[in-house]
Amino acid sequence: MNWLTRSIVLSLLAALSFGAVARGDEAGVTLQGGDGPGKGKHIVFVTGDEEYRSEESMPQMAKILSKHFGFTCTVLFAIDPETGGVDPETSDNIPGLEALDGADLMVLFTRFRDLPDDQMKHIADYVNSGKPIIGLRTATHAFRFEKHKDGPYASWSFNNKGEFDGGFGRQVLGETWINHYGHHQVESTRGIPAPGMENHPLLNGVKDVWGPSDVYAITTLTGDSKPVILGQVLTGMNQDDAPAPGKELVPVAWIKTWTGDSGKTSRVFTTTMGHAGDLKNPGFRRLLVNACFWGLGMEDAIPQEANVDLVGTYDPNPIGFGKQKKGLKPQDYF
Repeated sequence: MNWLTRSIVLSLLAALSFGAVARGDEAGVTLQGGDGPGKGKHIVFVTGDEEYRSEESMPQMAKILSKHFGFTCTVLFAIDPETGGVDPETSDNIPGLEALDGADLMVLFTRFRDLPDDQMKHIADYVNSGKPIIGLRTATHAFRFEKHKDGPYASWSFNNKGEFDGGFGRQVLGETWINHYGHHQVESTRGIPAPGMENHPLLNGVKDVWGPSDVYAITTLTGDSKPVILGQVLTGMNQDDAPAPGKELVPVAWIKTWTGDSGKTSRVFTTTMGHAGDLKNPGFRRLLVNACFWGLGMEDAIPQEANVDLVGTYDPNPIGFGKQKKGLKPQDYF
């Protein structure tokens, strides 16, 4: 079976599964939403990180949001221009970003991207539009411009100094990359509601949050950031492990606003969790679903306990550099 035939078959299977057509091309895949509170809203997921398997976790989130809630979801990938295959180690090519021009919500999960100006313009225009933004894990260090260090978006680099200190991560999301606070791949994370946030709609039905991701360090959260979930460093990689002695609670999810060049203000949700294994935890999945509703100003529609059942198989490769599944096209993740 050649790839074109396989894509058609997968699209038909997706149609049967979602009640709507899954459209795939060389840039990404769009799942057409059906009935549900998200009907008519378009969420665009921008993926591209070498380590945490966003190319596998975000398609699963798109399937959950499309099937259970009716959102139309587009997932974009880092693409090797020579093979047309998904390659998170290709740091300078995410085709299809024009989908952001008509998006209602952007979910960003990239790491150290060095995109050309014509691609970055779609992201920058969206970020300055006043529409909501969700950033996961390495989105705090989403960009690192080396090839395009003299371009108009160089100040978005995670390590920028001066007026736009800390680049996109610190200025828009609330913090940039600092270091690992928990011991990477040794100490996992338990999520605890931040004081005063227990009854916030974002935490409807959110309980027992845990993930194999380690807690990221932060300096201070910028602007009007308000912690939602605090990360407790655990002594091991199991959910019932004891807290690590001497490790303070650190925000691992927060909300804030960002006002860009348009003068319009965006709602922003950021979490430094996002290891592919975190998505196996229902509490974390529910937090992300609730964040989408909240970002879109739909907090009154957040269920008391949203259905976050996995759709199809979710068996991501282990995290780590060079451990991604090889030779796949965007459609192969659905």
